[in-house]
Amino acid sequence: MDALVTGAAGFIGSNLCRRLVEEGYHVRGLDDLSDGSLENLANVPALDFVEADLRDADAVIGAARGVDVIFHQGAKRSVPRSLEQPVLTTEVNVGGTLNVLLAAKATNARVVAASSSSVYGEQDVMPQVETMYPRPRSPYAASKLAGEAYCHAYWVSVGVRAISMRYFNVYGPGQSPESEYAAVVPKFIVACMDDTRPVIHGDGEQARDFTYIDDVVEANLQAARAADAAQGRAFNIGGGAEPTSINRILSLAADLTGASPDPIREPARAGDVRRTDADISLARELLGFDPQVRIETGMARTVASFSHHGQP
Repeated sequence: MDALVTGAAGFIGSNLCRRLVEEGYHVRGLDDLSDGSLENLANVPALDFVEADLRDADAVIGAARGVDVIFHQGAKRSVPRSLEQPVLTTEVNVGGTLNVLLAAKATNARVVAASSSSVYGEQDVMPQVETMYPRPRSPYAASKLAGEAYCHAYWVSVGVRAISMRYFNVYGPGQSPESEYAAVVPKFIVACMDDTRPVIHGDGEQARDFTYIDDVVEANLQAARAADAAQGRAFNIGGGAEPTSINRILSLAADLTGASPDPIREPARAGDVRRTDADISLARELLGFDPQVRIETGMARTVASFSHHGQP
């Protein structure tokens, strides 16, 4: 099997590339390196890498030539950044997804596309299930919902096999803490290890359905093999357990590093939601998704990776 991974030099993309090579795929990676790093791919020597922008339709079609499946992980991530850069977020996330679908149509490839739990926004009922009316609260969330709509449209109109994966707060070894928009897990771990004060927005009791990177990678492989009943649909990809509060994440990081952090409390961020909680019944049924790593184990593995390798 031949595969293209967009966003290959990012956190999820590089882990996916590594697993695909281990599974015997011939893998081509595409990334513009605006956020990702080639260091993330240092241990994937078999990768054929293409440096290109998702907004370049010709480059995307060229990279997709001859592949059987496109794992579309490339995007401009982060709710706060999308509020600052809504045009860029839309051009890359929506236009880039359209270019991927055009490439899939031209090459007869199937698509597994990264979406986000942020499409739900604030919901009155938990857990979040795919039949809920989406209420995006940021340009990032809206761009991901638009990408899902394009995937559905290309399946029902021209038969491009395309599945959208609504990721719920992916974390794990190799996730960078350096970006202004970095996820909370690596930021808290580094703060604990460096004896600096982590930042908590709001009261810290906002809760997230954290999902370990290995489970996310496995879900992508399952989606690439999915039957037609799954095509054109969006699936929740969550951790399979109760959501974890931000305060609890800091407590776990502190316990695992032996730190006693004194967090800085700042106002809640615009566009953030209070709680995410994935109902993964549909993904279990149609993809065979069965997350294996609970938050305590995943946090321990992530802290150990920082201790062993230094900060990513």
